[in-house]
This record gives sequence, C-alpha cells and structure tokens, in this order.
Amino acid sequence: MAKKAKKPSRAEFVLDGSLALAWYFKDEVNPYADAVAARFPAARAVVPLIWPLEVANAVLMGERRQRSSEAQAAQWLTYLGFLPIAVDDETNDRAWGEVLSLARAHRLSAYDAAYLELALRRGLPLATLDDKLKAAASAVGVRAFAP
Repeated sequence: MAKKAKKPSRAEFVLDGSLALAWYFKDEVNPYADAVAARFPAARAVVPLIWPLEVANAVLMGERRQRSSEAQAAQWLTYLGFLPIAVDDETNDRAWGEVLSLARAHRLSAYDAAYLELALRRGLPLATLDDKLKAAASAVGVRAFAP
C-alpha cells in the first residue's frame, strides 16, 4: 500500500507589531510589510503575548492623533482577527529570564526582546521593520522572514 504524500506544512514566522501596523497606517506603507501580508493565509504568524496589547495601543494612539478613526480601527482589527496569527502562551514565563537577558545583551526594550526570544525558542524567522531588532536577530542567528 502506497503512503499518502504529506501536505507541505504552512510557513511560520514571528510577526512584530511594527510590521503589522504598517498594514494599517497609510503613512507607514512598506513594500516588505505588504509582501508579508500577501503570504496569508498560506503562512501562519506567531506572536508573543504582548502583541495584541501593542497593536491595540498603537491603534488607540492613532485615533488620538487623528491618524485613523474608530470605524477604521474596527474594520482593520476584524481583518486581523481572521488572519492565522497564534499568540504564544509562554512569553510571560520567560519575561524575567530569557527575555530580560536578550534585552540586556542587545540593548532592546523588553517588548522587542520578547519577539526575539520567541523566534529563537521556536526556530522561526522574524518579520519586523525595526532596525535594532533586525540587527539583534542577525547577531543571534535568527533569519529574516522572506515572503
């Protein structure tokens, strides 16, 4: 009896908040961010626990600075909710250990170090627009997500 061919698994990557927000704010449009967005739903993103709060705060600040409206935010957040984005539930358990160590070693915020820790732990590439985070990822051997 012949074995069934395995379906190729979905490409996975760690999605930084800076990149996701480039999909929302018109003045932050970026070709790399657009290419990452085009990979959905064939690809699956993984984010640390801080990601939903980071996105919500940026949306709120955008409204307060009149860069967007509540209606635009509601529409975009609904769109995000349908994307295959999984929230990693181990981030907080590593905050005072691996995350803090990475932040210290690479002069990152703890928030940015959470993305780096997640990429390292899961062996996933990182999709980010943050230059400092890119440099730290490169220094520890985390590759950039190539859409």
